[in-house]
Amino acid sequence: MAKAATKQEDLSKYASGSFQAIIDKCEGCGRIVEVEANKFCQTFTVPSAKWRLGFCNFATHAKPEIVAAAVKINPLKASKRAAAKSKK
Repeated sequence: MAKAATKQEDLSKYASGSFQAIIDKCEGCGRIVEVEANKFCQTFTVPSAKWRLGFCNFATHAKPEIVAAAVKINPLKASKRAAAKSKK
């Protein structure tokens, strides 16, 4: 019975207007709550602000691309470091 009251309170916060509706980039996310035919993000009140810089860090449906840069290593220095580590 307490769970039903909690769910009603949760749904009322979306209907009150403090949460804005999701944008098209949010479609497919696991954090979407549907209330009265409107979809809201349960984590963030203004979803468009999270996507403004390119990626929402709360998104469960999209992962950021990690770019690994190849670092040039001087072979002479690498061999000296390896020799120093083996002496210890």
